[in-house]
Amino acid sequence: MKFKAILFTFSLLFSTQSFSTEKTTIRLGVLAFGTVNWELTVLKNLNLLKDSNFRLQIHPVANPQAGKIALQSGAVDMIVSDWIWVSRLRSTGSDLSFYPYSNTSGALIVPKNSDIKTIRDLQDKKLGIAGGELDKNWLLLQALAKKQNQLDLNTSVEKIYAAPPLLNQQIIHDRVDAIINYWHFAARLEAKGYKQIINGKEILQQLGIKEQVPTLGYVFNRSWATLNKNSVNGFLKSTQLAKNQLCQSDPVWQQIIPLTQAKDKITQNKLRERYCAGRVNQWGNKEQHAAARIYSLLRKFSNNKLTGKSENLQPNTFWNID
Repeated sequence: MKFKAILFTFSLLFSTQSFSTEKTTIRLGVLAFGTVNWELTVLKNLNLLKDSNFRLQIHPVANPQAGKIALQSGAVDMIVSDWIWVSRLRSTGSDLSFYPYSNTSGALIVPKNSDIKTIRDLQDKKLGIAGGELDKNWLLLQALAKKQNQLDLNTSVEKIYAAPPLLNQQIIHDRVDAIINYWHFAARLEAKGYKQIINGKEILQQLGIKEQVPTLGYVFNRSWATLNKNSVNGFLKSTQLAKNQLCQSDPVWQQIIPLTQAKDKITQNKLRERYCAGRVNQWGNKEQHAAARIYSLLRKFSNNKLTGKSENLQPNTFWNID
């Protein structure tokens, strides 16, 4: 209830512009916990939207699937999701499009004194995996193991699928040997002394993909965004300003620490470090062509289950700011 009250306050604060100006309203579906809320807080605290050409309304969603349903039903205009999902829906006639939000990726984490030093050392180990069998980092890790060692990870490890918080508890209590977890859960373990063997960006680099290709981004209907191009692009640019403020200004960072739910400074600093490492500095043809190569890998190692039947990444999957 407390979080819903906060979101309602955001909605009021971001909607106080005069309706006579006929500004575009952007209805943003937001998960209860996540870094989007960090940025919304910065936008509010620094009054960064005072001269904007849009009104921002915040709509809480219970989980990622609820956000997707809200977007597809027209209850919201925009959510944060991934471009694989966007391409899959475009192959069925949808008009969704994606603009990058963050390049921070999940990681393979082991205890400090683990004998697991490389991917090959995972053989015959218990591996916890967040996101299920179609988790992108898990699929790409399989691709890398196959390329480097001719190792079929899918059959050579004991897989444990579980929610991210539960996986952290599993490795803390020595019930698994290693985990692949989302970046903020991995960062919390790193703050406790756990080791990162490899992260999603490094997996891609070792697969020969040097470009930084964000997984998560803002997703919206392309025709709606085209009609409201200046407002949509204005919002996307404002979120980049908020990110930079969080990474460059200690006072601004201090204001959002309660939202991180991290009580000690080591964890707070590690979360900030990993978050800021995910800022998107380049988004253009090179990154989008690299995404098509990633798509092919994910299609192969998921047996089309993640991507759908389409052989190629769909045209207009990505949105660009002119």
